[in-house]
This record gives sequence, C-alpha cells and structure tokens, in this order.
Amino acid sequence: MAAITASMVAELRAKTDAPMMECKKALTEAEGDMAKAEELLRVKLGTKAGKAASRVTAEGVVVAHIAGDTGAMIEVNCETDFVTKNDSFLALAQAAARLVAEHGPADIDALGKLPHSQDSFGPTLEDVRVGLIGKIGENMSFRRFVRKAGGGKLAGYLHGTRIGVLVEFDGDEIAAKDVAMHVAAMKPVALTSADVPAELIEKERSVATAKAAESGKPADIAAKMIEGSVQKYLKEVSLFNQSFVKNDKQTVEQMLKEKGTKVLGFTLYVVGEGIEKKTDDFAAEVAAQVAAAQGKA
Repeated sequence: MAAITASMVAELRAKTDAPMMECKKALTEAEGDMAKAEELLRVKLGTKAGKAASRVTAEGVVVAHIAGDTGAMIEVNCETDFVTKNDSFLALAQAAARLVAEHGPADIDALGKLPHSQDSFGPTLEDVRVGLIGKIGENMSFRRFVRKAGGGKLAGYLHGTRIGVLVEFDGDEIAAKDVAMHVAAMKPVALTSADVPAELIEKERSVATAKAAESGKPADIAAKMIEGSVQKYLKEVSLFNQSFVKNDKQTVEQMLKEKGTKVLGFTLYVVGEGIEKKTDDFAAEVAAQVAAAQGKA
C-alpha cells in the first residue's frame, strides 16, 4: 500500500478545498491514487465547498462565552438565515467562542488552527468549517472576535442571535447587564463624548456645515448651528450621556453612579454590519431567462 504523505494530503486539499482529515481518508481508501481520491471526495462532499467559498456571507450569529473574568464574543457568518438555525452551524460558532476565550488566538487564521472535531470533521476548527460548507452547502466564515481577560468583571447580553454585547465593569452585575442590554438597544459608539472617533465627528460636522449653508444664516450664527449639531450628536452616541432605556429620566452615567458601578468598556457586534449584501432582482432574472429561451426558439 502506498504511503500517504503530507504533501499528497496538501495537494488534494488544494484541489478540493476539503478538510485535511477527509483528504487523508480519501487517499488511504484510494491507496494513494490522487484522481480516485478526488473522485471519492466529490462524491462525499460534492463541489460545494469550493464553489461556496466566493459567496457573500452576510447572515450569521453572534455567540459569547464567559468564564470568570475571561470572555469572548465572535461573529460567525453564513449566506442565509436558514443556516443560522442549523445545529451543526451553531455548534461551530459556540466552539469558536470557547476556543477564543480559552486560547486567545491573535487573529482569524490562528483561530482556525486551534484543535476542534465535530460532525466527523477535524482536527482543527478550520477543517470543521470547510467540512460543514461541503455538508450544508453554504459558505460560512469567522468574521471577527473580541477577547477580554483580567481587566475587570464581564457581563454579556445577546439579543437573539444577531446582536451581542460584552461589557467590562466593576461593581453591580445587574447594573452591568442592564448596560449591556442598553447598548444592544441604543448602539452607542463610545463610552464618552471624548472617545467618539474623530472620523465620525468630522462626518457629522460636514453634514451640519452643509445644512447651515443651506439655511442662509450669517456666518456667526451658522458656526453656532454647526457646533450645536456636533455637540448634540456626541451626546446621542456616547454611552454615558444617553438616556437609560429603563428610566429615561436619568442618563446611563447617573444610573451607574447610583448603583456604585463603573463600566470600563464595551464591545457591540451586529450581524452583517458593514457587509454589502447581494440583492437579487427576481423580475429581471425571470425576464432574462425568458429572453434567453425565446432566443433559442
């Protein structure tokens, strides 16, 4: 029987995009015959994984894993909402969150190399991901993750599976969870006005300047209008200045002071945020098919 080498496995994986262990099994069964092994994989996994790899993954889930003062949150994407309810896909996402918390990988590539076996795929998380693409027939990807450890207590909140919040805090846990829920609802971009990114402030200032110019007001009044708009924006997008969702008579900062709690930071993930989704024009597609059929007639 021919010896199955690492280079043979790598070559077959490059051709089929199948998980490493599946490639090794196929080569073993084919007794080292590359063409036969490729055929075996095509039968088992089809060409789904290779074809799916280029498709947009704008749906998905956010999953969190917290153990003591160490926690992680990850966004795992797929193509359709249907797959977000698939048990294997959810198990993959939960495993990824746990692995981030436990190992602290530097990036997505390092995360994929961590050990994990599932649904007969493995031995790495990336192998499982690629295997499930072939099994389920949809592209899926690890988009982003955050890990917090040793900086304070952690509280998390998941709004369904599409919005996730991780809060670092010191003090009352209930108050911290309320803040996490508030962040999910109001989507602040920073803790305080001073923390709002400069590019967002400049974008708001640009809009305010255009509006002031359209008003035809004198320059000194226009300048005050612009500054007023910017200050209003800063209050609206900074967590501590926002009205608390459970009591709009006080700000989040006032609520935290009342509860003797400090929020040190937060991370908010919304599934698909910033991803350009493909929109299919069904009517145009049907018209094109009819035109093509008429052309053949």
